[in-house]
Amino acid sequence: MPDRHPSKIVERLFKLMALGALVIALGTLTALLVDALLDGGGRLNWQFLTSFPSRKPEQAGIASALVGTIYLMILTAACALPIGVGAALYLEEYVGKHWLARVIEVNIANLAGVPSIIYGLLGLELFVRMMGLGRSLLAGALTMALLVLPIVIIATREALRTVPSSIREASYALGASRWQTIWHQVLPLALPGILTGSILALSRAIGEAAPLITMGALTYIAFLPDSLLAPFTALPIQIFNWVSRPQPGFHANAAAGIVVLLAVLLIMNGLAVYVRQRAQKRLYLYPAVHRARQSVGVCDSGAGVLVWNSPGYPEGITHHS
Repeated sequence: MPDRHPSKIVERLFKLMALGALVIALGTLTALLVDALLDGGGRLNWQFLTSFPSRKPEQAGIASALVGTIYLMILTAACALPIGVGAALYLEEYVGKHWLARVIEVNIANLAGVPSIIYGLLGLELFVRMMGLGRSLLAGALTMALLVLPIVIIATREALRTVPSSIREASYALGASRWQTIWHQVLPLALPGILTGSILALSRAIGEAAPLITMGALTYIAFLPDSLLAPFTALPIQIFNWVSRPQPGFHANAAAGIVVLLAVLLIMNGLAVYVRQRAQKRLYLYPAVHRARQSVGVCDSGAGVLVWNSPGYPEGITHHS
């Protein structure tokens, strides 16, 4: 007799629904990628990657856009990650459950859902006009940093919350200060989640065109930026420029640019997964014990665990369990 238990039926239905959602998501992405490859596959060559934009479709390339995108992501990460991680550490480790932290948390969550074009308008007024940076690479990076900053803060806070409170309490019991506990125990355990969230946040920024167009990034540039205040372009803007042109040759170039952009996004997402797994493999089954071996010193024995002092902790700390 087949199993007709209601819970088994519900479980199978849920499994089929989850599988269907996965197939739809992967199928949509595959269809878009195949369509772009069919339209622009003939333009994917070394000449396309190393040539500057041109009025002739067959001679146009994405060199300036690709280099501009790389520079933009490096500067965005340099601006957003230290501030985002630092803000998350302060809110999670120092402010705690204070009412101010709840108010800030709600506002950060709201900022994460603000349309990207609003950040473009903010960047135009704040960085381009008020600070006088012009339509430069630095202004674009600061604008994109504002865009990803709420996501970095949220991802970092979630990663910090995964660290058990017992790790902090054990570190305090050994005489470590709050800073030593955060630096030696909390951050190493939360690092995989922080890196994953940060890379995914940058993946969102790399595909945004609206804020860059709004703050005045160039749509046609035939040179590489040689300074932080130089004008620039990026892959999404170059694709937008080609799509808006009537010639079919530029549409093929846009399809090829989409393939390159998707490849960069997939590489970044794959890097996030790799970094997370690599960081987790460096930790033992109980990661805090492994970290304690490095920063404090742990010796397992049949009678218990001996923890001895190392540089950075108060002298004379010895504990037998």
